[in-house]
Amino acid sequence: MILLFVLHAWLVYNITPPATPPPAATIRERIAPPKGYTWVTEPKGSFGEYLQLSPLKPKGSKILDYTQSPIGNQYEHIAILDYDIGRKNLQQCADVIIRLRADYLWKQKRYSDIGFSFTNGDFLAWNDYKNGLRPVQQSHNKIAFQKTGPREDTHDRFLRYLETIFIYAGTISLNRDTKPVKRDADIKTGDVIVTPGSPGHAVIIVGRARNASGRMVYLLAQGYTPAQSIHVLTNPFESGTNPWYKLSLDKSPLVTARYSFSKANIRSF
Repeated sequence: MILLFVLHAWLVYNITPPATPPPAATIRERIAPPKGYTWVTEPKGSFGEYLQLSPLKPKGSKILDYTQSPIGNQYEHIAILDYDIGRKNLQQCADVIIRLRADYLWKQKRYSDIGFSFTNGDFLAWNDYKNGLRPVQQSHNKIAFQKTGPREDTHDRFLRYLETIFIYAGTISLNRDTKPVKRDADIKTGDVIVTPGSPGHAVIIVGRARNASGRMVYLLAQGYTPAQSIHVLTNPFESGTNPWYKLSLDKSPLVTARYSFSKANIRSF
C-alpha cells in the first residue's frame, strides 16, 4: 500500500520519489571509526585528505594479482582501493606507496615535486623523465642516465615513468625518501611504516580517528608480493578497534594482519 501511495503521489502531484543513497565509495565514507571515536578531518588539499577520500571498489571485491587472478588470502582486508595495478609484477608494497604519493602530486599539479630514489641511491625526477632522460643499466648496481626518449608531457608517459620507478625502487629507497616521525603525537595520515631490506615491507596510513581523550587509531593499507590490489587491512588482534590500529613509536614488534614489523619505523614524506 505504501509503495502504491508513493507512486500515486508522484503521478498526480509530480513529487519526485526519494533517491536511493549512493553506496559508500571512499575510505572515509565506508569505514566507520570504533565506538567513541570520530574521523579526523585532514587539511584541505593535503596528502592525508587525498588518501581518506580514496575511491573504493564495491564491497566484496577480491584482491587480484597482476594477472587478474584472486590471491589465496581473502580474509585480512576490509576494502580495496580502486586503482589499476597494471599487468606486470611491479606494483608491490613500496611501489604502491610511491604510486599513491605520485598520483596525489600529479593531481595537485605539483609536477616539480615528483621524484623518487632508486635502491642504489640514484634519483629520477618526473621533469627529467618527461624531457627524455632514461636510466640505462650499466652493471648490477650502476645506472647511467641518457637522453634517449622524446619529450612527452602526458599522463600515459607519467604512468610509464612510474613503471620505471617501480623497477628500480623499493623499501630501501622509500626509507631514504622519507624522514622519521619523532613523536607519537606527530603520526598522521600519509605516513608510512617501513622495514627497509630485500625483502622488506611497507604499509601506509590512510585514515585516523580520535576519541574524547585524544587517543588516536589508524587505518593501514598496503600492496604486497606478487603485485596485487591495494587493500585496507583488518586488525585481527584487537576486536574492539578492528580494522583500526593503535600505533606507537615504542611498539616493537608492530604486528599487522599480514606482516610483523620488528620495530615501528614510522616515516613521513
